Amino acid sequence: MATLVQAVRMALHYGETYLGVTDILGEDVGPPLGGVFTATQGLETAWNTPLDERGIVGAAMGIAYAGGRPVAEIQFCDYGFNTIDLLKVAGNQRWAGGGNYEMPIVLMTPSGSGIRGSLYHSHSFESWASRLAGWKVVMPSNALDAYGLMLSAIVDPNPVLVLLPKALLRVRGEKLIPGEPADPELLKQLIDAPLGDRTGWRPRWPDLDEYLVPIGTADQVREGTHATLVSYGRTLPLCVKAADLLRESDGLTCDVIDLRSIFPYDWRMISQSVLKTGRVLFVNEDSEVTNFGEHLLRRVVEEHFYDLLARPRVLQGQHVPGIGLNQIYEQNTVPQLPHILETLRAVATEEA
Repeated sequence: MATLVQAVRMALHYGETYLGVTDILGEDVGPPLGGVFTATQGLETAWNTPLDERGIVGAAMGIAYAGGRPVAEIQFCDYGFNTIDLLKVAGNQRWAGGGNYEMPIVLMTPSGSGIRGSLYHSHSFESWASRLAGWKVVMPSNALDAYGLMLSAIVDPNPVLVLLPKALLRVRGEKLIPGEPADPELLKQLIDAPLGDRTGWRPRWPDLDEYLVPIGTADQVREGTHATLVSYGRTLPLCVKAADLLRESDGLTCDVIDLRSIFPYDWRMISQSVLKTGRVLFVNEDSEVTNFGEHLLRRVVEEHFYDLLARPRVLQGQHVPGIGLNQIYEQNTVPQLPHILETLRAVATEEA
């Protein structure tokens, strides 16, 4: 099974081979490194830019205006803050042009904690991104979704931000990507660059098939009746574990929804689940003040106030200036499995 980052790489290969991707650009995305997380190794259209995030976004916009279909990378989402004004401009171009000008940019960037990246490599970006009108924003939690969401982002005429959870990049998926070999060691031999001299290395790509995950559709990964648990990215697998543990220990079952798309998001699935369970918990690792989960909670309260059996909750990261390098600091700054399990139990058992 492919890792999440291998899935991204295979999606980009499929994109430049079959879907018209003309340029994959960013800091160190081309030879010899192929990206700090190896997401762009061996890709034909990948080229290195200066260390200038504004230049990367501006170049991608220019390529798109000229009829190209670029995929740009910001090496860490922490440095996306350098580009907020340009991201806003990129998001409003189709609207300002009355739909006459497409802006088919894919901007991918690693987001969140989990690699002990400390102050400058541990930010979450989805709450900021959700305010960028005109952008679509996705965040996969597994390899197959990463492949499918990336292909959907490539073919979309709007700018799409693909947030990649840093902590899950090396995690293997549980489902095969269409066309990948079942043996993970064989896949590694085919597409992973060797250590050392890579001058003569070329990947041997498997015969991949198209697989699209429609942007705006969530995935229900567990089914239950006692509570609804909504998450995405790094915290989604932790939510699944928490729901499984709660079932084993307390006999309580939960709907677990992998949102996958931050915007547009699958309100229909959330709404139907809340109507069924009457209880909901939103979990993510972004900081707690003006958190994207707060928007979802507000909408639940507005539209389902009389359907709720217990107060809805959001579990999110601490509102601190950054995440410390020390592992204890990091683990106590953003939600971990014990935090999720404790809060989920409280939501599921609170008296109606």
